Amino acid sequence: MPDQPQLIKDDPWLEPFEAAIQNRLDRFTRTLGDIESSAGSLAAYATGHKFTGVHFQPSAAQWMIREWAPAAKAVSLIGDFNGWNRETHPLAPAGGGVWQLRLPADSLKHGQRVKLHIVGADGSRRDRIPACIRRAVQDPASNDYSGQIWNPPEPYVWQHRFDPSVIEAPLIYETHVGMAGEEPRIHTYREFADQILPRIVAAGYNTIQLMAVQEHPYYGSFGYHVSSFFAPCSRFGTPEDLKYLIDTAHGLNLAVLLDIVHSHAVKNTAEGLNDFDGSGNQYFHHGGRGDHPQWDSKCFDYSKPEVRQFLLSNVRYWLEEFRFDGFRFDGVTSMLYHSHGNKAFGDYGDYFGGDADDDAILYLQLAAKLIQDLKPGAIAVAEDMSGMPGLCRPLPDGGIGFTHRLAMGIPDHWIKLLKHTRDEDWDLGELWGVLANRRFGEATIAYAESHDQALVGDKTLAFRLMDKEMYWHMGLTDPDPIIERGIALHKMIRLITLAIGGEGWLNFMGNEFGHPEWLDFPREGNGWSYHYCRRQWSLVDSPNLKYQWLAAFDRELMKLATDRQLLSAAPAQLLYLDHEKKLICAERANLIFVLNFSTDGSYFGYPLQVPGMETRRIVLDTDQPQFGGHGRIDADSEYPVQADGIMQIYSPSRSGLVFAKIQS
Repeated sequence: MPDQPQLIKDDPWLEPFEAAIQNRLDRFTRTLGDIESSAGSLAAYATGHKFTGVHFQPSAAQWMIREWAPAAKAVSLIGDFNGWNRETHPLAPAGGGVWQLRLPADSLKHGQRVKLHIVGADGSRRDRIPACIRRAVQDPASNDYSGQIWNPPEPYVWQHRFDPSVIEAPLIYETHVGMAGEEPRIHTYREFADQILPRIVAAGYNTIQLMAVQEHPYYGSFGYHVSSFFAPCSRFGTPEDLKYLIDTAHGLNLAVLLDIVHSHAVKNTAEGLNDFDGSGNQYFHHGGRGDHPQWDSKCFDYSKPEVRQFLLSNVRYWLEEFRFDGFRFDGVTSMLYHSHGNKAFGDYGDYFGGDADDDAILYLQLAAKLIQDLKPGAIAVAEDMSGMPGLCRPLPDGGIGFTHRLAMGIPDHWIKLLKHTRDEDWDLGELWGVLANRRFGEATIAYAESHDQALVGDKTLAFRLMDKEMYWHMGLTDPDPIIERGIALHKMIRLITLAIGGEGWLNFMGNEFGHPEWLDFPREGNGWSYHYCRRQWSLVDSPNLKYQWLAAFDRELMKLATDRQLLSAAPAQLLYLDHEKKLICAERANLIFVLNFSTDGSYFGYPLQVPGMETRRIVLDTDQPQFGGHGRIDADSEYPVQADGIMQIYSPSRSGLVFAKIQS
């Protein structure tokens, strides 16, 4: 009988589900063994993109075109090279559902547009984009997408090497290239590299997360309705431009994550994979199970080896071709359950019953192993709100293998508090419970808000706190009480969330300085406007506006996290919680955090029981004038500990203090 998985040893409440956990581990082990027997290794197996697609083979002086379309009746290559003639260049069956065509070296040229004409199993005749195409472009006149031959005569020459294992705790700057500039238009990879990356470095972050990179036909989908999984979004530039961005980031010691979408795909037949061979279920589940009603998209059939190989090859492609340092996997909750997670998770049985999608879990296990095989130390973040046990535990422990999970409940809690509860009535015990709630041994990315909270129809923290007053009262000399409250709470929310909430941090671009308003993609409902689909850096750059205060505080917060290795330390320990005075005190990484959420209560000589007898000093104070505060505390003061372990402090209202031991 196999030894009990470490996951269960660490959490005995999982013992009733040992069989389910062991079965997942056994199935992964068997599948991996089969793959290694047939392909030699998982990495070698994940090379489907090198077999199918449109490839120039220099050694044979030929082009090889292959496509997996097992139920198709006929496949032919069409494009600029043959006047889009559907009869002249048929592909022939080559076994295993693959169609194949060889062409002389001079048949296709870099930059030419191509498609496949597929006669489907149902008799349909459609022009389709090859599934593994490396570039897809939109015709500005017709808006139709085509594949594009991408074989530049001078391939990109990389200048920098980067090892993601140097990132002990990721401080993630979540970004979208297209909206990263201030002008009301789509911005480019190179503009981002030259203009935005220096801002991110100066802000103190060590990781960027690129959204909307995989090609998607509708800009307003935020990149989550992917059509061509191997093609970098052409709106922002060429594949070489994306490589320049990543290379530049590596030169600045930034890790780069891809927001990868393997949870679903666009349902479009003209641009995407839907009904590719006319069978109705080539890449996706047949019938209703293949539809994602909430997202209006298609659901992959992870039970098919060919689909798993396609997605695994996609993982390898982005890691190798573009040198990404890991991924943020979108929609993992939707993948893990047949119900897509649309239910309450009340006990452990919800994670291991009939609703769990074992095929999706197997795929995620394989993907997690492949990532570490190809790039040890890579970051793999799961967007999961269900709390699946073991999601971020190593595979040998009985886990699924991600390195981090997003703490999705934290921003939801902040929104609930700010929308429905007066400051005076905040339940700090509940707040501590939400911030500290995570599974043993499973690293979490904490965040107070992301792009989700910035979308039209919702509000960023800054806009929720200050709303329309931001339009009129953000001048340095304007003492507006709503703005004062908003700035104070904005800093405190970020401080306590980072200190307690996880082992990593995430911020959406601009939120660190309180970017006003929401973001809204061009659409018919707003007259196709880019007004809200950009970032107003001039606000934080202005010496006359208060945004600079929030940016300065965030820089110090990132510096504190880095210098003190805060997020690599053990979880925070609650020292004291004063419900009446609205005070919460905690310790982490030998730092003492004191947050006073009282609206008007400032406490002199407040007695705080602390661990250790060392004298302390303040290393971060949200109330400092350079952060827009009142400067009520002398930054040079020292705080000795009395014989009874009490440290007396002054805690001003609506402020956060961080104390560190004075080094002798």
